[in-house]
Amino acid sequence: MTVPELFPAGLPQAPEAPAFPPTSRYSGLPLLTAELDGRQVRCVSRRFVPPPERFALLREHLVADGERPDTLAAAELGDPERFWLLCDANGVLDPAELTAAVGRRLRITLPEGVPGAADA
Repeated sequence: MTVPELFPAGLPQAPEAPAFPPTSRYSGLPLLTAELDGRQVRCVSRRFVPPPERFALLREHLVADGERPDTLAAAELGDPERFWLLCDANGVLDPAELTAAVGRRLRITLPEGVPGAADA
């Protein structure tokens, strides 16, 4: 038997095990069960993107030619997979939009909810 035959809704996971790593944009969101084509599937609940003004500004970054969201996240945040934090801080849904315009000023911020010097 194959995995889909044994586990039609996906591999089983312990209820206490997190569905996403702590660095994921989906970390902490509740998982839902939905019916799809007559079978039960697990899915993550909707994530609402916070408004950019909820992030404390650290500095601005001018986009240079050839930069990509992942390389920018690696340089500024130390992790290329955290590009989504840059998207949130700049009100961008499509990561490619972050670096599409050379010279664009991007906000490099603290994570949501962490107060900056002016907010402390």
